Amino acid sequence: MLSIRLKPALERRLSRLARQTGRTKTFYATKLIEENIEDLEDRYLAEARLENRGKRYSSAQVRRQLGLDD
Repeated sequence: MLSIRLKPALERRLSRLARQTGRTKTFYATKLIEENIEDLEDRYLAEARLENRGKRYSSAQVRRQLGLDD
């Protein structure tokens, strides 16, 4: 179950769309989430990773660790 508060102008637009198309507001909210969740995950998870950076390694360190040095 999900409950959201929308700005009045957005609520009116959503209600008008639902009324004019014979679909529910829930249908459109679900559609928006399904079609955009991947982009949101990419963005916000990337931002979270940038904020919590772990130890950094140079390419030389990685090559050495993997035994790829010549």
